Amino acid sequence: MRIGIDARFYGPTGKGVGRYSQKLIENLEKIDQENDYFIFLSRENFSLYCPQNPKFNKVFSPYCCYSFKEQVFFPSQLKKFNLDLVHFLHFNVPFFYSGKFIVTIHDLIHHLPGRQGSSRDFFIYWIKKQIYKLVTSSALKRAKKILTVSRFSGEQIIKLTKVEPQKIKVIYESADSPQKGFLEKNKELELLKDIPYLLYVGNVFPHKNLNRLLQAFKIVYSSIDLPKLSLVLVGAMDPFFKKLQKLASQIGINNNVIFAGKISDPELAWLYQNALSYVFPSLIEGFGLPGLEAMSYGLPVVSSDRGPLPEIYGEAVLYFNPEDIIDMAKKISQIIQDSNLRKKLSLKGAEQVKNFSWQKMAKETLDVYKSV
Repeated sequence: MRIGIDARFYGPTGKGVGRYSQKLIENLEKIDQENDYFIFLSRENFSLYCPQNPKFNKVFSPYCCYSFKEQVFFPSQLKKFNLDLVHFLHFNVPFFYSGKFIVTIHDLIHHLPGRQGSSRDFFIYWIKKQIYKLVTSSALKRAKKILTVSRFSGEQIIKLTKVEPQKIKVIYESADSPQKGFLEKNKELELLKDIPYLLYVGNVFPHKNLNRLLQAFKIVYSSIDLPKLSLVLVGAMDPFFKKLQKLASQIGINNNVIFAGKISDPELAWLYQNALSYVFPSLIEGFGLPGLEAMSYGLPVVSSDRGPLPEIYGEAVLYFNPEDIIDMAKKISQIIQDSNLRKKLSLKGAEQVKNFSWQKMAKETLDVYKSV
């Protein structure tokens, strides 16, 4: 077959979808010596991908994701390669593409009520949401198969879009293998060498529930005898992060909350290796990769009990109600004060991670390519 993969989110700049794109392609290269692949990349990530399999070919696509040009001109570019199948790795399938394709839908968070996106202008956000729903609905209707990353997300797709259940295939993601961690002359992070801290990694969109985490952390900090206890938040400094900084200052914990911004992979590995616990307060996810990644480093996890998180984490974490600040604070305090519990969860997490594999994900995806 001649298979096209829309990998314009490939790499770290694509956030969760970028990681998924990268790991899918890397592992397909290892297991498929039969089919010819055409990997469509953006200007930002074209140089990041270096094929290791002669069957895999790089193609530059000048059409930005979510753009008008993507919808109008990207289909013509795809058709030039006489592809038997295209795999779109995100919901933004061109409305006018008429070839055979499958699509991966990681979640339907933007289908839910409330402002889940980053736009501060309600009307503009509303327009974007309607376009998003139109494009997603069209993609789901036309796709030969819909891949998703958890049973929870599959059930959401069926419930919110009325798609036929037999079109959906759940294929789990995985965590990367742990890296060696070290600090790269980062003065702020250097201070953490002698300070106990909790860790959160990811964006801070409203559904991530970081505002409640800050309020719960204030309760924890005020009630236990660890005067230097810190909360470290890792992620790109966007308007949402700045709002959290303001909230931390308003409730009097700004000296104990470290907004680390974007950091290098070795620095992130170091944070995972030295934290007391990973805290994941999210109200909804598609999969929940950060908690699984923390487990791969042996870091105990205290997590929200919502969405797919119990499905993915099993009995390897301590759960709390993410809408109950008191319960969140209670569970965080428990994991801080009970070293035996941390050790127990660390061991369980190491076993839980073994249930997931990027190579298995690629193999199951290849099976779908063959089936359609």
